[in-house]
Amino acid sequence: MIRIAIANQKGGVGKTTTAINIATAMAAAGWKTLLVDLDPQGNASTGLGIEGARRELSTYDLLVDQANVEDCTVPTSIPGLDVVPATVDLSGAEIELVTVENRTGRLGAALAGHTQHDVCFIDCPPSLGLLTLNALTAADTLMVPLQCEFFALEGLSQLLTTVEQVQQRFNPNLGIIGIVLTMFDRRNRLTDQVADDVRECLGKLVFEAVIPRNVRLSEAPSHGLPALIYDQSCAGSVAYMALARELIGRLPKERVAA
Repeated sequence: MIRIAIANQKGGVGKTTTAINIATAMAAAGWKTLLVDLDPQGNASTGLGIEGARRELSTYDLLVDQANVEDCTVPTSIPGLDVVPATVDLSGAEIELVTVENRTGRLGAALAGHTQHDVCFIDCPPSLGLLTLNALTAADTLMVPLQCEFFALEGLSQLLTTVEQVQQRFNPNLGIIGIVLTMFDRRNRLTDQVADDVRECLGKLVFEAVIPRNVRLSEAPSHGLPALIYDQSCAGSVAYMALARELIGRLPKERVAA
């Protein structure tokens, strides 16, 4: 199973929207997909229609109580897409994990040997605390949603520094599969400038597919649906399908079951 963390310590950059819709797109492409909601707000779980009553076991139990990932997994309404949901209990995990052994490797240990899915996306909280460190330590690679705004590059440099530290201390094999430009608005000249700057700095690491500002992307979670199901033809859905095709092209040709 290929594990992909979706992370950026800045909030409001489209991490959860990307996690929900790229996971849906991968499932639609025939990949058995697992989405691990590692954000205490649980927005990815809500956006996939997982109500509170179905979150009996969550990522909190996975990390703190070392529950089996199979026991924590909940099916969604999308064929081929399952989720390990999050609850507000996860907000206390940062404190509870401080004193435990292998506190940055709990998620990796939980996912090790899981073979029921082809790919796993990990939706991280907007911080670089223990939850995100667990995701980066567990992941094979990292996808970074990057909002097209003035402070984007500064935030990205901080994240890349953290990735280097994780590589040195916890996960030497962690790679970056790509940067996703989000909330792109062609009416705004600054958006084009930021996108050009990011591509100039990072080259082919930046995905060609760009996620636009789109009302349907914002509306879909309130209906408990990914945008790809809520409105398959909207600009946001089309962009995420294009992103999924690009991502598949960057993944190993053989789906790794480990």
